[in-house]
Amino acid sequence: MKVLSIKEPYATLIANGNKVIETRSWKTNYRGELFIHASGTKLAKEYLTNQYVLDIIKDLDMNYGNIICKGNLVDCIYMDQNFINLIKQNPNEYYLGLYELGRYAWVFEDIEPIVPIPAKGKLNIWNYDGEFELIKKYKKK
Repeated sequence: MKVLSIKEPYATLIANGNKVIETRSWKTNYRGELFIHASGTKLAKEYLTNQYVLDIIKDLDMNYGNIICKGNLVDCIYMDQNFINLIKQNPNEYYLGLYELGRYAWVFEDIEPIVPIPAKGKLNIWNYDGEFELIKKYKKK
């Protein structure tokens, strides 16, 4: 299965449903199933100065160095000013990404957490050929 490594806290925010768009400086033509890997690299402190982001991640358990969920990459959108203005209407997405002209918004759907798989991340989209197990969701009675 294809895998995308994302720095924390953003990988975990995708896994837990707080974020559905990953912003990148490059585009991809790939669409389909994709694992999200929480890279072992910590985010530079200057990116964590936004109080909105700090409030969201304050109680978050990070998953450094693990594949943590799977989902579908359904779109890769070139960011123009209209797109950025639209995203600004959703503070969760806007403050949890880098929305600038010329960047790309990778849009995910159907995110499902999996039992974490230790893995060394890689640049670009890479392949994982091992097995995985979805985390079962129990319905309340």
